Amino acid sequence: MDPADLRLSSYDFDLPEARIAQRPAEPRHAARLLVVDPVGTGPMPHSRHLSVWELQQLLQPGDLLVVNDTRVLRARLEARRPSGGAVELLVLEPWQPLPGSSAADGVAPAPGQWLCLAKPAKKLRPGDWLEVVADGQPPLPLQVLGSDPETGGRIVQFPPECTDAAALEPLLVRYGAIPLPPYIHEHDASDNDRYQTRYASRPGAVAAPTAGLHLSDELLAAIRARGVELATTTLHVGLGTFRPVETEDLSQLQLHSEWVEVSPQLVAAVAACRERGGRVIAIGTTSVRSLEAVAQLHGGELHPHTGPVNLVIQPGYRFAVVQGLLTNFHLPKSSLLLLVSALIGRERLLALYAEAIERQYRFFSYGDAMWIPPQAVLSSAAPPSRTG
Repeated sequence: MDPADLRLSSYDFDLPEARIAQRPAEPRHAARLLVVDPVGTGPMPHSRHLSVWELQQLLQPGDLLVVNDTRVLRARLEARRPSGGAVELLVLEPWQPLPGSSAADGVAPAPGQWLCLAKPAKKLRPGDWLEVVADGQPPLPLQVLGSDPETGGRIVQFPPECTDAAALEPLLVRYGAIPLPPYIHEHDASDNDRYQTRYASRPGAVAAPTAGLHLSDELLAAIRARGVELATTTLHVGLGTFRPVETEDLSQLQLHSEWVEVSPQLVAAVAACRERGGRVIAIGTTSVRSLEAVAQLHGGELHPHTGPVNLVIQPGYRFAVVQGLLTNFHLPKSSLLLLVSALIGRERLLALYAEAIERQYRFFSYGDAMWIPPQAVLSSAAPPSRTG
């Protein structure tokens, strides 16, 4: 293993601002697709340039696509302080102190408490009241209870019946907006639909599993008609996706835990895929993290699981479940870049990114996609061959 693979600075690259997609391709499957061909000799990439619509021809009958069915909450709220100052809240997750830690600012956990990122956070103190405002809605009073030392966020009291994402979602539909990433400067009412996958059904995310945004109803139907099966996992994309990696020595890297669900049905679908000789293909890095993190909890075997997971995937990692990946183009020095590098190698990935920039691919959430078939995965990273 190259020692540079364990240095964060090795995952940096220059991206012209013009390459950051501001609006999605229409239709969804019209996005461009960089196809990574089988591993050759040396770090130079071998690639082809297609469209996402042609993914159906790259899949094989018997393959299993694992998609993340999380639904993005309208988690961005506009509020006012009593002084009239504007505040923006990003609702993240129900708040609870870490096991063994003291309650933040002496806040005792109670129903309806949510962890929120706030701008400007420094002006929000325990006991402050806010009024959430939205067109056509009466002001909604919320109280700031305290600060969360781990995230720097604020603990905000919502109505006590808002105990989970499903219970909170009706309120957010009335008052909130889809929280597009900060590098997207153009906002449109169509984002409420376009920043969701077509199979989004489990509310709880504050960012979309973006590779899945490319899968239109027409493409999904064509994929199924080819004899490819679909199965769902749930990973609610949260704070960990936004937090920058700041650890230069990646052997010491730790990431924010994420809530996932791997159902018995998904476990059975993976086992059946292996039995018939199909390939397990992840749609997006969130599906990878769901499958791999849960497998690692059980010695490399996939079992049903519901709850938090925390797994760092970087070069040197041996995958247990995932054999191929459809993914977007990711930010420099991000944990997602580390994950994709684990599949095909850091130098090779950066060479492919340089090619994508030269060929004017569109990057990040609303951008184009990359297809990594199983035969392009490093032999040292590929799951062990097995059936059943």
